[in-house]
Amino acid sequence: MAESTVTFFAEKLSNLILQEASVFGEVEGQIKLLRDELEWMRLFLRDADSKRVYDERVKLWVNQIRSATHEAEDVIDEFILNMDNRKRRLNTLKFLPTCVGMVDKLPFIHELDSRVKDINAKIGAIMANRSKYGLEDLTASSSSTADQAVSHKEKRAPVVEESDVVGIDDGAKKVKQMLMKEETVGRSVASIFGMGGLGKTTLAKKVYNQRDVHGHFDCKAWVYVSQEFRAREILLAIALQVMSLSDEEKKEMGEDELGKKLCGYLGEKKYLVVMDDVWSSEVWSRLQPHFPYQAKDGSIVLITTRNKEIALHATYSEEFIYELRHMNEDESWQLFLKKAFRGTGTTTPTLTTELKELGKKIVTKCKGLPLAIVVLGGLLSTKEKTKQSWEKVLASIEWHLDQGPDSCMRILALSYNDLPYYLKSCFLYCGIFPEDSEIDAWDLIKLWLAEGFIQRRGKERLEDIAEDYMHELIHRSLFQVADRRLDGRVKSCRMHDLLRDLAVSEAKDANFFEVHETLDSTFPISIRRLVIHQNLINQDIFQCLHNSSSRLRSLVSFSRSTIGKKNWGSLQEHIKLLTVLNLSEEEVGGHVLPRDIGQLIHLKFLCINGFISHVKLPSSIGRLVNLQSLDLEFNDCNIPHSIWKLKKLRHLECLNGKVSSQSQINKCVNGCLGVEQLTNLQTLALKGGSWLEGDGLGKLTQLRSLKLNQCSISYLKTEFFESIAKLTVLEILNLSFTKGHTKGHTKKILENRLGSVKEKNNVTIDHHNITLLPGLMPFSHHADLYNLSLSGMLEKLPEQIEFYPPKLLKLALSGCNLTDDPMMILKELPSLRILELWLDAYVGEKMVCSSGGFLQLERLELFYLNVLEELIVERGAMSSLKTLKIWRCDRMEKLPHGLLEQTNIEKLSLQGSACHKSIKEIEEAGGEDWDKLRKIMC
Repeated sequence: MAESTVTFFAEKLSNLILQEASVFGEVEGQIKLLRDELEWMRLFLRDADSKRVYDERVKLWVNQIRSATHEAEDVIDEFILNMDNRKRRLNTLKFLPTCVGMVDKLPFIHELDSRVKDINAKIGAIMANRSKYGLEDLTASSSSTADQAVSHKEKRAPVVEESDVVGIDDGAKKVKQMLMKEETVGRSVASIFGMGGLGKTTLAKKVYNQRDVHGHFDCKAWVYVSQEFRAREILLAIALQVMSLSDEEKKEMGEDELGKKLCGYLGEKKYLVVMDDVWSSEVWSRLQPHFPYQAKDGSIVLITTRNKEIALHATYSEEFIYELRHMNEDESWQLFLKKAFRGTGTTTPTLTTELKELGKKIVTKCKGLPLAIVVLGGLLSTKEKTKQSWEKVLASIEWHLDQGPDSCMRILALSYNDLPYYLKSCFLYCGIFPEDSEIDAWDLIKLWLAEGFIQRRGKERLEDIAEDYMHELIHRSLFQVADRRLDGRVKSCRMHDLLRDLAVSEAKDANFFEVHETLDSTFPISIRRLVIHQNLINQDIFQCLHNSSSRLRSLVSFSRSTIGKKNWGSLQEHIKLLTVLNLSEEEVGGHVLPRDIGQLIHLKFLCINGFISHVKLPSSIGRLVNLQSLDLEFNDCNIPHSIWKLKKLRHLECLNGKVSSQSQINKCVNGCLGVEQLTNLQTLALKGGSWLEGDGLGKLTQLRSLKLNQCSISYLKTEFFESIAKLTVLEILNLSFTKGHTKGHTKKILENRLGSVKEKNNVTIDHHNITLLPGLMPFSHHADLYNLSLSGMLEKLPEQIEFYPPKLLKLALSGCNLTDDPMMILKELPSLRILELWLDAYVGEKMVCSSGGFLQLERLELFYLNVLEELIVERGAMSSLKTLKIWRCDRMEKLPHGLLEQTNIEKLSLQGSACHKSIKEIEEAGGEDWDKLRKIMC
């Protein structure tokens, strides 16, 4: 762990020496000496980091190195900050002679020289202690990291965790019987209990996802509860899975009001709700009233818990309690082989007698705990399949188990200690997220980049390297894939709560991060990263930061209303060297970042999201020259044109952000500023504006994702469409063009299309606000473009299939006013899996999906097609269709012809009066059609 700290800072120092040699001046010699010392220390630390768990002397030595490195980083970064302030001060005093500027610089140079000399002396003493206190056996490793490098893996290859499950078929059968017991009256409760790491969640999810279980209930929901129990969030998470809520209801409804609404809805349904990882009887006592007992017969709530008392408290009969057993010897061995030999191309590996005996001994140490087995299997999958290699692992297991009674945690600790240094930081960092939370993979990658955890690897894109790191952690079973993107890459992941406990424990031991709730303000500590989960910032925080021996580098909040103007002044002194500022779920009602934000010149990651009506960025944002990622989600925001100064920016995600125009006076003073200067951009999401004029957009050739919102017709010029054609590495493209916007509805439409689908009521579509898209050029050269969304009028769809991206998986069309049936063309797209038609994308009365078309289509969504009366699905069309959504297509009285003949259909979602007449007729007739329809409707 200390090795990563030293490595990251040594690399940073080398870059600074190259880039800022003139700034350091006469101190450059001491800076280079510091860098050289760090390089030597790094070589010894690789050996020391692996031995610190065995020897307290080594642990102390490693901690001293880490502390000295943090001190050195603070000194260098404070000097750079002071020099930046000095430079800006002199810019306002240009009339002063040069000699005054030199005199002004001298105190900073002398202070830096003195402090770096002290640090070099301290490091020399620490290195001398290696021989002084008998640590000579610490050896320097090779400087090459090739043996440790994460190999490039196929990002789209799915990792199917459920196929790895061994020995839970009996349990799945028992739980399934509990859930589908026909004779139960009203709502019942069932429980799965067992110790941590036994696989309660895996078992529950295996049953939950089975098709016949899905069809048995009218609606179902899954929520993670965890130790950080918040009733309203649990109720909201359930409600969003079974019913529709308006934006206002989501924000404003309290626990009681939300619970009553949910209760009223569930009272008319046969429902299944899974509450995973319940830690307290209070959870069920508090939530029980919101799950109506007088619901349809067969409704059930399934609880998973480690505590049998909780299971007994919630469940009325032991007949509805399942105790998860440990795996037997054969099951343990089979699971171990699947994990240890994953990726070798064989499911039945041939082992030598010696290796099999060693493997059996290793598996025995896991005591039938699946989590311990899969993590150890993941560890051994990275090792050579030799007697010597496995003996070394077995010896490490035995040593770890001798340190305490908790065998599972000890085995997990071994797997962590075996990680290469660059993966240790990435693993520990995931401990900042709340327990049982679903971690967005893209957000995590951007945070890893900002923290400096990702090492360059030739000319590879940093984000791709970070993705490889994530796959390595998944391969070692330290992460679980929660969801995947359309192209198969990881969309979100989870950490088992025991692995998260390990990450939090190791992070605290290494001063890697601190969680607000666990801080003790009476003791001075070194806080580098501060995480806030629930409580508001208070004076204890300021006291802890004041006592801290080093500067805060990251402030990450998952709590609402953590930082306002009142607290900013108190925090400012402690966050001058901040690298990461993540303010999630800030207060409703607008947020104006203080002008002083521009002083945080080391900031690389700035995120403000949650329920904010408006965000205003000050012009000083242009001083954040190291900023890599700016994320304001869907919040309306004003962005100054100084944003174009940030040449290191890689991700600019402000879909409702409007960039101000640069005045002529400002152009004379600062030169022309435009988007073409941000050549490192990988992600761009903004409102259209004058910045789109010219061909600047086409120079952003590294763009992977481009989302343009509310682009005026005045920007639909040849240069714009030529720019789009040049962006050949795009993976996601969303274009929305309007002459203006109908008050309130445009933002909601875009939010829905981008993932947060909401119910709409009384939306009036103004077709005069939709603009033509006549200049679109073929996408045949966009080989990686898999997600395309177009909003604007089209005279007709291009008939040539070559016009469309060759690997298109998702297509969304909105406001196109097509008069010809689009299905006749789109049916030929070979890879299309999702098709969305919105807001009169088609204005005909009849739509036909002809036989043999849409063979890969899995989801079809029709929203607000106000003219559509009939959808026909011919036999042999859409053979893979799983989900059909028809919202507010109110002239459509009948169900799509041929729908009930689809064998793979799992979900039919209807809003408004669409198809009600047809459904009523089928219900009255009963029979097989009604039985099938009832199971898929939601």
